[in-house]
Amino acid sequence: MYLSRFLSIHALWVTVSSVMQPYPLVWGHYDVCKTQIYTEEGKVWDYMACQPESTDMTKYLKVKLDPPDITCGDPPETFCAMGNPYMCNNECDASTPELAHPPELMFDFEGRHPSTFWQSATWKEYPKPLQVNITLSWSKTIELTDNIVITFESGRPDQMILEKSLDYGRTWQPYQYYATDCLDAFHMDPKSVKDLSQHTVLEIICTEEYSTGYMTNSKIIHFEIKDRFAFFAGPWLRNMASLYGQLDTTKKLRDFFTVTDLRIRLLRPAVGEIFVDELHLARYFYAISDIKVHGRCKCNLHATVCVYDNSKLTCECEHNTTGPDCGKCKKNYQGRPWSPGSYLPIPKGTANTSNVCDNELLHCQNGGTCHNNVRCLCPAAYTGILCEKLRCEEAGSCGSDSGQGAPPPGSPALLLLAALLGTASPLLF
Repeated sequence: MYLSRFLSIHALWVTVSSVMQPYPLVWGHYDVCKTQIYTEEGKVWDYMACQPESTDMTKYLKVKLDPPDITCGDPPETFCAMGNPYMCNNECDASTPELAHPPELMFDFEGRHPSTFWQSATWKEYPKPLQVNITLSWSKTIELTDNIVITFESGRPDQMILEKSLDYGRTWQPYQYYATDCLDAFHMDPKSVKDLSQHTVLEIICTEEYSTGYMTNSKIIHFEIKDRFAFFAGPWLRNMASLYGQLDTTKKLRDFFTVTDLRIRLLRPAVGEIFVDELHLARYFYAISDIKVHGRCKCNLHATVCVYDNSKLTCECEHNTTGPDCGKCKKNYQGRPWSPGSYLPIPKGTANTSNVCDNELLHCQNGGTCHNNVRCLCPAAYTGILCEKLRCEEAGSCGSDSGQGAPPPGSPALLLLAALLGTASPLLF
């Protein structure tokens, strides 16, 4: 009786847990690049695909505004209250901290009261367009893992474009268009992500879902990453093997979720009406209280750690790879072409390591021979990845009478190495 009751409670808990956590907390378990395993030849490295964990990428970005003097407060100016567009006695003053609204307030800690936000100058030069470009740069390739979320303190803009770059801002492609009237603004029929499918997931759409002008309960704009993942992994992202398989085999899909920079192009502020009220232009401006971008450093599945040092992100590469994205082989590990790791087969993936040894470069030590350009076959007295250690050292039995030690100065291995390196006389150690 007790067992059946326990099983019933357990089944109920599993059901409740699955409802409470519709999305997995992490993509997968690619958090280890290699581990030592025991084989008939001793301990060897078992390599696997690996990647850094997803994190808040706004901690590492640089922000640039164009025009550079578009932030309000220099000179000081008044603007209308958010909730009451005709109460125009609020002040923005860059020289007074309590009244300033600099760009860094788009990325500070949320939850304070009153809320903090960046704010543009007002539309005082109407009918000249009030347009702002906000560029977010990482100087590093990153992979997006969650929705991009922009929270406006003012009304959401009537027209906006989210753009991405894959080449550090040299060229740009649209990610998504936003408008109160897509046909009028961008000559595009309105759509939402729900209108897409596996076959059209890369389509660039214009949505009217997030452009509703002045509404106090509607401040957020999304770019839906997880909804696009769900076309392959299912509505709760439980079939991650399917998504990983698509990312492995479809470069365009992989590139779609990869960026070096994002650009928010604010083209028309929230008007909320057909006509602009020219008598109250101080009610029109842009204000952003928060931007969320979650992702990870792109390390081509060759690293679990991404270091932020001297204002720069860099992968700590494994698998004998190197470069900011682990995008090439280390020097002397180029026996076969570099390739990225693979998510498949689940759960460890494939590391696609650069060669750990190479017959021509004689990486195997102490008479070891390179086997399939992957590992060293060591003489009986030696062990280690490159046959660099005496086997007796692991057993703690090395001694003067063990008969094991370094090769003599005139050994064939050292003579061959000296010849290959162009040394005129035998190497002495």
